[in-house]
Formats: sequence, structure tokens, C-alpha cells
Amino acid sequence: MGIQECREKWARLFEEYRGQLLRLAMRNIPPVMRRRIGEEDVLQMAQVAAMSRIDFLENKPEVPPYLKLRMILLQTVTEQIRMHLLCQKRNVNAEVEIKDSPDTQTEAQLNWNMLADSITSPASKIGREERYALLRQAIDALPENDRQIVQLRNFDGMSNAECAQILGLEQKAASIRYVRALQRLKEILVQFSEFRQ
Repeated sequence: MGIQECREKWARLFEEYRGQLLRLAMRNIPPVMRRRIGEEDVLQMAQVAAMSRIDFLENKPEVPPYLKLRMILLQTVTEQIRMHLLCQKRNVNAEVEIKDSPDTQTEAQLNWNMLADSITSPASKIGREERYALLRQAIDALPENDRQIVQLRNFDGMSNAECAQILGLEQKAASIRYVRALQRLKEILVQFSEFRQ
């Protein structure tokens, strides 16, 4: 298959998974960054990045296409956050949005993480960050198949049916894999005192 045909194939796949990728971008752009970059901007940048990485996309055909596009999208989000946080001209953390519309209250209600951070003591915030680090470590220790389905269900917010479609499984098989993955994850987590009941 020629390079142009590969690009057309991956452009079609990107459009096929556009909804899932958009939701993933929405969940991964921190509220403080939304004044600078939007989900659609990130999606467009990720698509450009994907088209320039055809060799990566075509490599390892056993990896489902969505997982490859997901990785490129998350890398794009990380690059954009890093670029804006390191920008010296306008500090993103010092920006203040002035809004008189009723949307302000709705938007504020949705920023649960910001609210939690503002009323959380430094000690409990450190404890939470340590638990997040242990959770990431535990997820990384899972076998690849388990890690994929846990990430899709818990971090991408996908339904069991969507996971089954992306992973090329029957819906019942995807459900069984998810339950087993959670069991393995629990077995890893109980080794850490922070997760013992």
C-alpha cells in the first residue's frame, strides 16, 4: 500500500473514532488550559500529527487503530500543555477570564478538580497524588490486554460495546476481560497499604 493510500485509510479511521477522541481530549485538557486551547484545536493537531506518523500507525498491525490514535492524541495534549505552561509572554496561570454570562456558574460547577484542590489540605493533596502514582504504577504492571480495556473503560469513558468494537471482541468477551482486569488490578493494589481496607 502506498503512502497516500495509507494516509487516506488513517484519515478515515480518525473520522470514525472522532467522537471518542473528542471526549478523550475534553477529559484531558485541564480547566486552566481551556482559555488557550480547545478540544477541536487539539483534535486537528492530533490528526496532522497522525498523518505525519504513518510509519508508526502502520507498524504493529495487531494493535487496534484506536489505541494508536489515542496515544497520538494524548501526546498532542501533553505537548500543548507543556508549550503553554512554558510560554514566558503570558503566564496561563495568571490569566483571569471575565464573563458575565450565566454559563460562568455552569462552567464553575463542572470544575470539580479545581474546587477539590482549593479546599484540600497540602497533606491530603500529597496523599491523593501518591495514590494516583501507585494506581498508575499498578495499571502499568497489568498485561497489555488488561491495561487496554481498563484505560478504555475508566479513562476514555467507553461503554463495554465500544470497547468490544475497538478491541475486535465479542461484547461478552470484552465484559469478561474487563472484570478479570479489575480483579488483577485489585490484587496489585492491595500490596500497597494505601489501598488496603
